[in-house]
Amino acid sequence: MSKCLKVSVAALVIATPALAEGTFGLGREALPEEIAAWDVDIRPDGQGLPEGRGDVWTGEEVFAEQCAACHGDFAEGVDNWPVLAGGFDTLGDKDPVKTVGSYWPHLSTVWDYVHRSMPFGAAQTLTDDEVYAITAYILYSNDLVDEDFELSHENFADVEMYNSDGFIVDDRAETEYSIWRAEPCMENCKDDVEITMRASVLDVTPDEGGDEEEAAAEPETPAQAAPIEVAAAPDPALVAEGERVFRQCKSCHQIGEGARNRTGPQLTGIMDSGIGAVEGFRYSKVFTDAAEAGHVWDEATMTEFLARPRDAMKGTRMSFNGLRDEDDIAAVIAYLRSFDGPS
Repeated sequence: MSKCLKVSVAALVIATPALAEGTFGLGREALPEEIAAWDVDIRPDGQGLPEGRGDVWTGEEVFAEQCAACHGDFAEGVDNWPVLAGGFDTLGDKDPVKTVGSYWPHLSTVWDYVHRSMPFGAAQTLTDDEVYAITAYILYSNDLVDEDFELSHENFADVEMYNSDGFIVDDRAETEYSIWRAEPCMENCKDDVEITMRASVLDVTPDEGGDEEEAAAEPETPAQAAPIEVAAAPDPALVAEGERVFRQCKSCHQIGEGARNRTGPQLTGIMDSGIGAVEGFRYSKVFTDAAEAGHVWDEATMTEFLARPRDAMKGTRMSFNGLRDEDDIAAVIAYLRSFDGPS
């Protein structure tokens, strides 16, 4: 047993004091609240679900604010981010569209994943009721429930997924392993292993900046126009808070050294620069009109936009509903100001 493995095993004996005392002399019995903190899985029959409820229309609002930037307003997916709806007639195709509606057999998987891992960059910030509402909206987007449907812990098990009968119990351990399992052949092995392709090149995952080799191979985003005025250095604490809030934007926008355009434009040096002025990005008409008019991302304009993007720039393709908290808006602006421009 390696030293690393010994440490890992020792770390787990917290729940097995008898083994700990007899073997390592470490650990203690886990407290009920410690076990509860880790025991958060949701079973297909609804076991483990917290009390709560959420309707389709509330789910549409929360989805638009928290999820649509990656998954689209109608769960159709944006760029390489997953599509969540449709694909019902494709499971027999060579390249099936496996969505929540067409493929996932258990609704508990949807609730558990959203609750555990979403939204991107701000996991576990949703309330239980918001997770119920988002799940209800995803069901509605797949035509599995009506528009007046409300999902709750009480009717959760009543929802039948489209592909609930599409899976079988994996019995290969009993029926097949004995046929093809044997001692591995360790003769005539290759001398070395080489990487012939990368996932980032194959374009199978959302772009998160790539590795150093890829970044070096691509041209940097051209510098934007010189800022109109230079603001005083922002408060470091406010910048740190802005970085935290900016996690809601990272799925579409990059900022800082090596930032590139993605679903949205890169934002390095955006403050006090021209609206719609990031080179290489295809803006919607409202931004090109603003650029032609010479409008600038000053403090007031950015504040208005971050609060209500669709009202401030009518016709924008950006699906984010905006930040409700004025302090969050001020923090994001401070964070944006901390990046003067591309290096």
